[in-house]
Amino acid sequence: MGDKLLRVGTIYIPVTNVERSSEWYVNKLDAELSYKDEDKAILDFANQSIFLVKSNEIQSSNFTDSNGVERFSLTFEVNGLNALKAIHRDFTEKEIRVGEVEDRGHAGRNFVFYDLDGNKFDVWSELSPTFKEKWLIK
Repeated sequence: MGDKLLRVGTIYIPVTNVERSSEWYVNKLDAELSYKDEDKAILDFANQSIFLVKSNEIQSSNFTDSNGVERFSLTFEVNGLNALKAIHRDFTEKEIRVGEVEDRGHAGRNFVFYDLDGNKFDVWSELSPTFKEKWLIK
């Protein structure tokens, strides 16, 4: 068991302005800033360490799939449909660019949102069973 990859420790997100982006993540997503210099900021939120890394203006974490659809590289989970709708409402009130709540044909519902640099993220209404069990979430 000790030879397995156990968790994702850090996620790196390209941004054009570390100062402005770190303020956005703190103010809009309630991230906790643990370090910042002119090239990077380290944030703690959603049980992850997230590095905002200064990059060129045309960079993003998005990619285009084989059908030409722009995709996100990261999905956040919330605990149920009511929580999803509440965070969607909160993001809308905070003037975060968000998509509509969608039924994608699998369990739960989703919506996408974007940061200042156009990095696209997904939010899903279903917590993983392992996370629920570990943290005793009902």
